[in-house]
Amino acid sequence: MQEEPCQCPDCQRFYKEHDRLLREFPTFKQQQELNWASIQSFRTLCSKVTEELQNQLSKKHIAGSSIEDDQHMSDLEIADAINELENVNAYLYSIEALMERIFDIKVSENVEVKFREISQKLAPDPLNIDRLILNRLFHQTPDLPDKNNLK
Repeated sequence: MQEEPCQCPDCQRFYKEHDRLLREFPTFKQQQELNWASIQSFRTLCSKVTEELQNQLSKKHIAGSSIEDDQHMSDLEIADAINELENVNAYLYSIEALMERIFDIKVSENVEVKFREISQKLAPDPLNIDRLILNRLFHQTPDLPDKNNLK
């Protein structure tokens, strides 16, 4: 018996995003590009935040004070954040190296068509009229209680 997917708000948000990405980027090549762009944007953002925090810490030390800034971050909090972000960047570099290997792989148009077919099965359009009707019927089934109303 298959386990029910988690219904917590974080998981529900993840499932929606997961399905959206499958619908909007249904090919092998699109998934390659999407993941590459995602890693690059994450790395860029982490690098810039790390740089800003290093500058902030440096300015505090040059000024000879450990007065907390407007965001109430202590020197220790800033140093810890810098350390963690540097670790994240190291992990992202590792993922980037693996992604480069994925970019070496090319698939035929026939395989791309299969990707599109499977993506539609994995994440059908939630606004598709057949799915809306099915969902409406599913939620009206008297022997299947709504999880939100269980106590």
